Amino acid sequence: MKFTIFGGHGFVGSALCDHLRRQGHEVFIPTRDATDTIGCELGHVIYAIGLTSDFRTRPIDTINAHVCLLPRLLCSTLFDSWLYLSSTRVYAGLAAEPAREDAPLMVVPNADGIYNLSKLTGEAVCLSQISRHMRIARLANVYGYNQAKETFLGSLLDDIANGREPLIREAPTSSKDYISLEDVCWLLERIALGGKHRIYNVASGVQVSHAELARVLGEKSSNVVTFTKGTSHRSLPQIDITRITSEFGFRPRRLSDELGALVAHSLTRHAKDTTL
Repeated sequence: MKFTIFGGHGFVGSALCDHLRRQGHEVFIPTRDATDTIGCELGHVIYAIGLTSDFRTRPIDTINAHVCLLPRLLCSTLFDSWLYLSSTRVYAGLAAEPAREDAPLMVVPNADGIYNLSKLTGEAVCLSQISRHMRIARLANVYGYNQAKETFLGSLLDDIANGREPLIREAPTSSKDYISLEDVCWLLERIALGGKHRIYNVASGVQVSHAELARVLGEKSSNVVTFTKGTSHRSLPQIDITRITSEFGFRPRRLSDELGALVAHSLTRHAKDTTL
C-alpha cells in the first residue's frame, strides 16, 4: 500500500513513517509547500501537520497548519483515504464523561481556544467531503522517545536529564490521558486502511494525575518533583476508547510501566549531547 504523510518529519509523523515502512508499505513525504502532490495519486493520506505547545504564541501559523492547506490539497490530489490528525483537546469544557466521538462540543474564541477551533475547522473541512473514506483521529498526549522538551512530559524529562529539579505549575490533582507513540502508529495504520467510523479517539482511556506522574518519576529517577503552590486544576474529561478497543482489539500500554525507560533514554541522550 502507498501512504502519503503530510507532516512526516514531526514527532508523530516521522515515527509513523518508520512504522509503515517496517510493515512493508510505500511511504511518500511531500515537500513543505506540498507542490509535489498536485494531480498525484497519494494512496492513503495521513495529515499530521500541526502545532502543539507553541500554538498560543503562533496563532496564524496554527490556523495555517490545521486548516488553510487542507482545501487546496483535497481539491488538487487523488487519494484512497484521508486521515486527519486532530486532538482530544477539543473535548475541553465538555460536561459529560467519558468523552465520546459523537459528543456535542463547546469552544471559546480566545488564545487558548484557537487550537481547538482550528482543529475542529480542519475536521469539518474533511467531514464535509462526501467520501466515506475521510476519517478523523483525535489524539491524546502522545509520549515516546525524543519527544519535544516543550511538551509537558518532555519538559519534566528534560529537567531530570539536565540535573534540574522538575517543577509542575499546575495542581497535583490535574490530569492527562497519555498514549504511547507505538500505540498511536499501530492504530493510525489500521484506522487509515479500514476504519468503519469517521471519528476515532486515539487515547489510553486513563487519566494520570500530576501527583501520580510526579510519584513515579521520583521513583524512576531519584528526583523530587515539586509543585507550584496555589496553581489551578486543569483536566480534560476521561476519553472514551470503546471504538478502538472493540473494532481493533486495542489494549493500551501504561505510561507508568514505561517511565523508567523514558527517563533512562533522556539521561543517555543528554550524556551523548554533552560529549559532542
